[in-house]
Amino acid sequence: MKPTYRRLIGAAACAALIALLPAGCGGKTAGDKVTVCEVTHSIFYAPQYAAIELGFFGEEGIDIELSNGQGADKVMAAVLSGNIDIGFAGPEASIYVYNEGKEDYTQVFAQMTQRDGSFLVGRKKDASFSWDKIRGKTILPGRKGGVPYMALEYVIRKNGVDPYKDVTLDNSIQFALMAGAFTSGTGDYVTLFEPTASMLEAEGKGYIVASIGKESGEIPYTAYFAKKSYIEKNADLIERFTRAVYKGQQWVASHTAREVAEIVAPSFPDTSVELLTTVVQRYKDIDAWSPDPVLKESSFRLLQEVMTQAGAFPGALNQPRNIRHNKRAALAHTHNSQNGGKGCKVVIRNFRLCLAYHRNKCGFTHIRKAYKPHVRQEF
Repeated sequence: MKPTYRRLIGAAACAALIALLPAGCGGKTAGDKVTVCEVTHSIFYAPQYAAIELGFFGEEGIDIELSNGQGADKVMAAVLSGNIDIGFAGPEASIYVYNEGKEDYTQVFAQMTQRDGSFLVGRKKDASFSWDKIRGKTILPGRKGGVPYMALEYVIRKNGVDPYKDVTLDNSIQFALMAGAFTSGTGDYVTLFEPTASMLEAEGKGYIVASIGKESGEIPYTAYFAKKSYIEKNADLIERFTRAVYKGQQWVASHTAREVAEIVAPSFPDTSVELLTTVVQRYKDIDAWSPDPVLKESSFRLLQEVMTQAGAFPGALNQPRNIRHNKRAALAHTHNSQNGGKGCKVVIRNFRLCLAYHRNKCGFTHIRKAYKPHVRQEF
């Protein structure tokens, strides 16, 4: 039986909003161990590492055990099997799982990044790069069906190039092996995250020619998710976890690239602080990090467009009638009676934020105090 709307949003739907409320709204349980599996280990996730190093998770009574899944599919498999509590990858993974009809599907509860964090790396320096130059070339884009792959396709189309006719996208190489394959001579271009892209550049083995995220626009690119059953059983923990993430996001936004690099350096022992500083500034320049865990409707719509163009969903998903505003929700939800695309419906439901959940506990007056002006407007 298809889950009802209320069952779909659950406690996860409220987490990003509740996390922005003052910490005094609820009690904390000291030393809760939480296993988190990230899609890859990258400076792209600096707010997460800052939250760990600065003790923000500890302040919320959470002990993080972090592992690297090396791919969204592997992260999702670990979460669904129960080996991992919380996954950290592209939201598309949760969409695919729901559409498979799983009863205990995953729900996304907090966004970390708002742009694609990968860069197009070529074999030569090219200060005058244009996307026409990829015609007839081979690009190593990662796993087909993942947001990095789909975002690249979207950018290629946006620049007037057909990703199926004008260029070869070689997705036969695993994500973790792409840099090695490229330096060994495979492909003309490769999409890489930091600090790998800058490391290749420093070694003279590749050169960044374009930012995928700058070209694509804002999308909910990387987010935290967990099984519905886990969220329902651990609503308070999810709230505290999200609040720690928010603290990390705010700290990174308010400090210099050098300061961020110095704090996250322990997470990248093989990378110099100088190189990390360059990378952090590069991500700051494209506004890669979301200032809070809340997903914007506009960026969600763009994610829909990216996935639809890539053929991830059957049927039309971007009909305006499918989305309506709700004063008690930060984003939007779908008209069940009019929605022709299952994927569209579940994504919105997974990301919907609830204002009413903690009304009796904390009151709306605390929201105005907790939010900065631009965040208040979202709600």
